[in-house]
Amino acid sequence: MNNYKANREGFYSGIKNFWPDLYGEEYALYDISTIDQGEVEAIRLCTNRIGRIFFKVTELLRNVQLDTLSELGYPVETLDFIRLKTLNDESVIARLDLIKTENTYKCIEINSDTPTFVKELFSVNGSVATQFGFRNPNEGMEDQLARAVRIAVAASAKWLDEIEPYVVFTAHEDNIEDRNTVIYLQELYGLPSRFIALDKLRIIPGTGLYDETGRKIDILYRQTFPIESLIMDEDESGNKIGMWLLELVKTKKLAMINPPSAFLLQNKAVQAVIWGLHEDNDPFFTAEEHDWVNEYFLPTYLEAEPFLTKQLPFVKKPIFGREGDTVEIYSSTGELIMEEKHKNYHDVSSIFQQYIELPTVTYNSEKGKQKGHVLTGSFLVNGKSSALGYRVGGQITNNLSCFLPVGLS
Repeated sequence: MNNYKANREGFYSGIKNFWPDLYGEEYALYDISTIDQGEVEAIRLCTNRIGRIFFKVTELLRNVQLDTLSELGYPVETLDFIRLKTLNDESVIARLDLIKTENTYKCIEINSDTPTFVKELFSVNGSVATQFGFRNPNEGMEDQLARAVRIAVAASAKWLDEIEPYVVFTAHEDNIEDRNTVIYLQELYGLPSRFIALDKLRIIPGTGLYDETGRKIDILYRQTFPIESLIMDEDESGNKIGMWLLELVKTKKLAMINPPSAFLLQNKAVQAVIWGLHEDNDPFFTAEEHDWVNEYFLPTYLEAEPFLTKQLPFVKKPIFGREGDTVEIYSSTGELIMEEKHKNYHDVSSIFQQYIELPTVTYNSEKGKQKGHVLTGSFLVNGKSSALGYRVGGQITNNLSCFLPVGLS
């Protein structure tokens, strides 16, 4: 394994602004899993279909009563914000998390507001595939992503009626993954812009968002700063600066990417809405769309009762949880059989989703040959299927799961 470690360090040290290790642990594996073209096409097909279902339901949710949105768990502070339609696409960059079953894929969630795993799949995966002598299944997707970022910025400028907008990309300065993901997107954008750390931005309520020199910002690209965290943000004096920021968007003094609708989709309760419409055979979905929901979605509810009645195992997830945090797995009798140790979302409403096993794969690592559970990540870029790839780890995919590169067989 000394060879593996040296080869891995030598390879990843040549990739600029990357994070092969996270939290003091190996993150990017120096190994490759293979996939054939037919499988790639199957993932892209299901990604497009799942995306169409999610985006169709977003339009429905944008127009329901505010009370309904509150019942679904959206923070009351965001209800006006999430109904804004600032871009044609509901989310510029979204990632589906898919589980491969015997003959299809099941979507367990959509990360539509602040998805990570971007640089890994759009950029690094190709370098690893080449190193191991394979073609990259994500060939050409980086160009698609760059175009999407530029289109989103141009559309945001049009929404603001700004001809030459001041564009700022932002993230927490001290988070290597967040910072370098955002810098990567800024590089792909390729037009005049700046990266400014979140703590350097200044807000004048009702007036605008400003950089450290006092220049007014028109478009804020906040790829890794989630809305549910933003609304809790306060300055040293206790001022709710996160709420001030949302107000600037509502009054068209600032545009934000991902757009407000991306947070509307981020709520996992949306999957309960989708399943409820399907289970009731609601004409909101066409016959073909009902078939898609049946094939690609899992039964999801706002309570555990349907699974206890049918004696089916299920997962309890916080509606705005991330990285497996606070996820619990229950047996068919309702007994807790596994839980994520991190419990940062214990006070957030939950959904209950049918549990299915993740497939397993054997891979090389600094700890030797290991067996792990595979979760497929598949991106939607401006509503169209894009880069895909694997994370491997435990039965609950968390922030210690590894990036397993993939090559075309």
